[in-house]
Amino acid sequence: MVVGIAGAGVGTAAADTVVDTFPVGDGPREVAFAPNGTRAYVANAGDDTVSVIDTGTNTETTTVTVGDNPVGVAVTPDGAFAYVTNALDGTVSVIDTATNTVLGVPIPVGNNPQVVAITPDGAHAYVTNALDDTVSVIDTDTNTEITTVTVGNLPVGVAVTPNGTHAYVANHGGNTVSVIDTNTNTVSSTIAGGDAPRKVAITPNGFFAYVTNTNDNTVSVIDTAINTVVDTVTVGNEPIGVAVTPNGTRAYIAEFDSDEVSVIDTGTNTVVDTVTVGNEPFGVAIAPDGTRAYVTNRDDDTVSVIAIERCLGSLCIDFGSLTGSGSGAGSTFS
Repeated sequence: MVVGIAGAGVGTAAADTVVDTFPVGDGPREVAFAPNGTRAYVANAGDDTVSVIDTGTNTETTTVTVGDNPVGVAVTPDGAFAYVTNALDGTVSVIDTATNTVLGVPIPVGNNPQVVAITPDGAHAYVTNALDDTVSVIDTDTNTEITTVTVGNLPVGVAVTPNGTHAYVANHGGNTVSVIDTNTNTVSSTIAGGDAPRKVAITPNGFFAYVTNTNDNTVSVIDTAINTVVDTVTVGNEPIGVAVTPNGTRAYIAEFDSDEVSVIDTGTNTVVDTVTVGNEPFGVAIAPDGTRAYVTNRDDDTVSVIAIERCLGSLCIDFGSLTGSGSGAGSTFS
């Protein structure tokens, strides 16, 4: 049964559906939502900008010029700042989201910074540096790099656990995942992963990490209690981006070479849906209320908006006719 509520769409099915596609800058990579869901931020590697999106209308309201080849973006828990990695100049730009201007000078980090993840308390940002096999730790009060952590070969993806105690790093060239103890900023575990792990997302309860493996078209499921791969899910061609819904029931996988997004049921670790999006989907983020997924399409210079199916037993609600809603986490070698 499908019902409509408060303007929600009514139809014969409530499967995940693309309900909008809108233009952004050149070569969009990562996308992140503000915590209140009213804005989203898209890093455009090709024109050195960040698009600021009004999620109520799915339109670009302004662009912010940052450093050379921006690829990663993350928003602080209070929504006040967006941190953007600039791959080709080895820096991180900090955007004041109230004014949409860059604060001060960019923060120097390592060689070819890729993804940035911010701790739940907002105190630190973790940045993968692909070409020197390190992760930079930034103090967000002073916006300075306070230490670096040596990880595996070609680190790209990084995600911090909900309790803030660990950061999981996907080492694209080493086929491993490094686990950083954020209290000591040392590697506490190294996990054998799939072929060319790229991005990582952690479930809201912190129990599992989902890691995309671009060369073998799989997603590794890591049990964070034992830091072991406990399941492997086959998906489409060249999976890159990954995001988990706020209720933890679904993982969304952007498949660069399939032009699709696979939807994984995290209870069974099976693909339950595939959604066709734009050309070369790269990054994916889920709105804080769980009703929308934003997917960047690198070759199209667009973002696809997927209305997420929500079902309670036989009761399905289709949010397809809603205009928008409103957290989220890029590479120069692809």
